[in-house]
Amino acid sequence: MIILNVGFGMIELAAGFLAASQALKADALDFLGDGSITFIGLLALGWTASTRARVALAQGLFLAALGVSVIGAAIWRMFDMVQPEAGIMGWVGFVALLINLAAVFVLARFRKGGDAQARAIWLFSRNDALANVAVIVAAGLVYWLGSAWPDIIVAAAIAFLFLHSALEIIRHARSDMKTQQIA
Repeated sequence: MIILNVGFGMIELAAGFLAASQALKADALDFLGDGSITFIGLLALGWTASTRARVALAQGLFLAALGVSVIGAAIWRMFDMVQPEAGIMGWVGFVALLINLAAVFVLARFRKGGDAQARAIWLFSRNDALANVAVIVAAGLVYWLGSAWPDIIVAAAIAFLFLHSALEIIRHARSDMKTQQIA
């Protein structure tokens, strides 16, 4: 699953550049983040609870940094309006959705309960699937409206999803870290 996430994230990033799509690039970053976070999460399973909480905190901060960078890129794109290639956006978004739905079903048991690390892995996968749906919708709107705005809006929405999840991961990690200090 990790190799698939990272590998397809690279393909999606290249497609984002080929299609001139900020939404595809943002989704690719989410894909790459998910693959690397899942890999780190698997490594962390054997670590102490306090170390896993610190790793989850770092993951939350990483996700926040991705969100801020995507917002910056979307703002830049507003001043350099290029209509993306809707066909590439739609097809790549659809394949990405299929891959992420498989991951979501595998990771659904970590949705509730578990430590901050397990919740972080679940949130990254859920975000990927939601972002894929948004990219597909944006592709349809880019085609229908003949405008770059749906692409920019979806890229910004993906960035805000990053930031929302980052705050949740950070909150859970800090809570786990406090619990470890008490124990």
